[in-house]
Amino acid sequence: MNAEQKLLNELTKEPMIAYFTMEIGINSSIPTYSGGLGVLAGDTIKSGADLALPMVAVTLLTRKGYFRQELDEKGRQVEHPYEWDPAVFMTRLNPRVIVEIEGRPVQVQAWCYMVQSLTGGKVPVFFLDTKLEGNHPEDQEITAQLYGGDEVYRFKQEIVLGLGGARMLKALGFEIKKYHLNEGHASLLTLELLNKFKRPIEDVWDEKLVWDVNSVKDLCVFTTHTPVQAGHDRFPYDLVQRVLGDLIPLDILKGLAGQEALNMTVLALNLTEFVNGVAKKHGEVSRNMFPGYKINAITNGVHSYTWTCDSFRRLYDKYLPGWANEPELFVRVGRIPDIEIWEAHQEAKRTLLDYVLQQTGVEMDLNILTLGFARRATAYKRADLLFSDLERLIKIGAGKIQIIYAGKAHPQDTPGKALIEKIFSYKKQLADRINIVFLSNYDMDIALKMVSGVDVWLNTPQRPREASGTSGMKAAHNGVINFSVLDGWWIEGYIEGDTGWSIGPSPVETRLEDNSDTRDADDLYEKLEREIVPTYYEARSIWVYMMGNTIGQNAYYFNTHRMMRRYVTEAYIR
Repeated sequence: MNAEQKLLNELTKEPMIAYFTMEIGINSSIPTYSGGLGVLAGDTIKSGADLALPMVAVTLLTRKGYFRQELDEKGRQVEHPYEWDPAVFMTRLNPRVIVEIEGRPVQVQAWCYMVQSLTGGKVPVFFLDTKLEGNHPEDQEITAQLYGGDEVYRFKQEIVLGLGGARMLKALGFEIKKYHLNEGHASLLTLELLNKFKRPIEDVWDEKLVWDVNSVKDLCVFTTHTPVQAGHDRFPYDLVQRVLGDLIPLDILKGLAGQEALNMTVLALNLTEFVNGVAKKHGEVSRNMFPGYKINAITNGVHSYTWTCDSFRRLYDKYLPGWANEPELFVRVGRIPDIEIWEAHQEAKRTLLDYVLQQTGVEMDLNILTLGFARRATAYKRADLLFSDLERLIKIGAGKIQIIYAGKAHPQDTPGKALIEKIFSYKKQLADRINIVFLSNYDMDIALKMVSGVDVWLNTPQRPREASGTSGMKAAHNGVINFSVLDGWWIEGYIEGDTGWSIGPSPVETRLEDNSDTRDADDLYEKLEREIVPTYYEARSIWVYMMGNTIGQNAYYFNTHRMMRRYVTEAYIR
């Protein structure tokens, strides 16, 4: 018996939870993620291993990654393929399965990466690959680029993920007790299950099929991640029929996925028993977007060990032993002397500023209040809100603040790319008064440096478009204070002046309506001038007290260990 077969025999001993996700961020060397959705998936799997849950994960290999970002002196983004060799990190498995795309049989093979925990738990991640001899050259490229190409390319990828992934697990010998769809990209796996559970009945006139929807729903869990309409994939039915063929009758499909177009979110809503948003507010917004569906809320978290920098890991090991697998111990942060919290933070800040110098040639001051803003560059994130009134910003921040930006714009997001260029133009305008840098090619390694090394984590989305947001949770694990619009997780995590500061009015919106940029900007400037800057420079003891509160009141709760325990009890064992 070869090593591969021994591994599979071990993994298939018990029924498993199968976690399907379009992208997954395990580390920066495996570039199969674009941002928060993929990093959350990686954190979920890591906590699954730590907690020794019976889980497997399924995703796409994406041999060219998302893209490697290059920025010129004006902030114009150029995308390059991110070439990497999966054989360095994972093992190719022998079984192949077939999906039919545009009338052609397309072979799919899997690579296995094992996420292993020091607790002894392990979760295999199966990366699906179509770059195989025997496949049509066009089909070999289906798993090349994450979120690349047009809607036809995207639909082909979702066929491989949903149908190919379900068939691969069966070919590998797994018995699945729950399928967890991380966003709607994997919704086609429900059609595979629907076909499995169909059965013929006979009456006097004709033979008919009964489509056992309830049996499919009992097996499936669905997490929706976005309140933005563009985040819900829709495909015209002429495209669906041409690419997918007649997997199930069109009238049945329209009844499950929408009459006008195949809506992947609606398909998932109709064929899953447990549905959840990723924060309490997002659950409320989702129920308004999709009335008539029961949508729960399980607020996201982050993997505590992954998103804690070295200096704070050492600090927690010293005062809170066991914290990595028992993050609720963060509530005992009062054991840690304030001076050691500050010293650990300064070490992390020095690491970040050294990296900034190395990458940009810009020398930043360790003793100046440093704001960090890093996330996907798209219009609703409002990365430029801080620059709404340059004269006011100069008055508040000249010589007192410095700012570090990072983030990629989707290759087809023209306004997102323009946003990066605007940040570069402000950087030039303010060069003599406020130091600003923009780090290119934002990835997990840069993210850890930023969320641990800045003094304040800034977040300014248009309400209620931030489903959850996890970067602020990562900052909290490193004692970095949040300054954010009241949306997503921050509604649950903030205590004004205690764990951080809010921006703008109370979060009363439940629909996607325009917010007042002016009102939010005014509140941002007011708090920056009257609370944040003075506290940092004139009341260091209060600042460090707030750093401790972010750890003891935010990090202890907003972690994927707590999140996964809720999924187990509320979704997986129903």
